[in-house]
Amino acid sequence: MSQLVDAYLDHLRVARRLAAHTVESYGHDLVLLARFAAGRDVAIELLDRRALEAFSRGLMSEGYSPRSVARVISAVRGYYKFLLLDRCIAEDPAGDLRAPRPWHALPHYLTLDQVEALLAAPDTATPRGMRDRALIELLYATGLRVSELVELRPADLNLDGGYLTCTGKGSKQRLVPMGQNAADWVRRYVREARPELLKRRSSPRLFINARGGSALTRVGFWKLLKQYARQAGIAGQVSPHVLRHSFATHLLERGADLRAIQAMLGHSDLSTTQIYTHVLEARLKQLYEQFHPRAQK
Repeated sequence: MSQLVDAYLDHLRVARRLAAHTVESYGHDLVLLARFAAGRDVAIELLDRRALEAFSRGLMSEGYSPRSVARVISAVRGYYKFLLLDRCIAEDPAGDLRAPRPWHALPHYLTLDQVEALLAAPDTATPRGMRDRALIELLYATGLRVSELVELRPADLNLDGGYLTCTGKGSKQRLVPMGQNAADWVRRYVREARPELLKRRSSPRLFINARGGSALTRVGFWKLLKQYARQAGIAGQVSPHVLRHSFATHLLERGADLRAIQAMLGHSDLSTTQIYTHVLEARLKQLYEQFHPRAQK
């Protein structure tokens, strides 16, 4: 424990006049942080945001309850706020740090091979198949919510720039990159298939029904996705949200920053995005137990 931690506990005891058992509880929580910092051979005051997120995830992995983790994180935020106000640090790495939100089960996601099989399922020789390939490519490339996907307008996409603008929860707009493959398939759909489906009608929506040219609905997309999953031989439930989970998990597996994933998914709280770190940890544990020669007796 550093002298600054002792100073903070004295501040709680003297200036804020917290009860002795409350100060003791704060001290216990900061001992956990001190042990974590010592394990990384760095002073507590030098831990950055990424390290604090790893500390939070580690508590969950060790079996601490969500309530206990939330209490520890509250103590950590208070400590770094004290350091900032006392000008011991220039920036607060724990300003909006939150405990990971408890999940009853880890999100289900597809493997890369399953994604490839799903993408190959539509018959792109038909206007409907080309539309469906563009839909699935775009969803996997962006991780949009299904409501955001079906409500896209042609003007929301910048295909040359490789990004789109969508309106998410709370009417908040965000920019999301889409990648070249998705942009190419959407470009083909707009040029070749969409006019065929519209049959000289007009629609404000980018993706339209194969019959009548009306806007494609969330239920309609869920049904076609389920159909293509069966064609691709993918067992289990496949929904638009499973593709969203796959998008986030595959990015994290390849080293993407959690903050960037949060921004692309449109999560207001980082704790919501942190669930994907648990998915990755579970996957790594599974691989270790499967392949390490001394993982099992």
